[in-house]
Amino acid sequence: LDPTLEESAPSFITVKYWMAEFKRGRTSCQDEHRSGRPNEVTTPEMVKKIHKMVLDDRRLKVRELADMVGISKSAIYRILTENFDMRKLCAIWMPRLEQKQRREDISIECLAKFRSNKAEFLRRFITMDETWVHYFTPEMKEQSKQWTK
Repeated sequence: LDPTLEESAPSFITVKYWMAEFKRGRTSCQDEHRSGRPNEVTTPEMVKKIHKMVLDDRRLKVRELADMVGISKSAIYRILTENFDMRKLCAIWMPRLEQKQRREDISIECLAKFRSNKAEFLRRFITMDETWVHYFTPEMKEQSKQWTK
């Protein structure tokens, strides 16, 4: 096996164990069911519960979800990333929809005035750079992260 499979070949002891198992009458290549608690509990009910919790509050941390649900942080992270295709994204300041709409309305109004009287419009139209100063208590980067698709 070594010349064919190189490093991915199973060891001699593993092959010897498999041969002994098949000689004893084993017919399946699948692992047998093991007793005891599974490594991680990812039942459909658990997945739905986590999804609902995240949709209710997207700022929940993996640690907080793990404490609330009672499974490991790695299982929570795997559910969020693999089942829901979610990732943590830092919140950033974006113009709101009504601000974008207002800018569009003003632009359409200015274009109409320009088309009606070009010379007068250009004489009266003044442009300048606008600065907006927002007062807010900034959050730390970790505090502003949210789960998103």
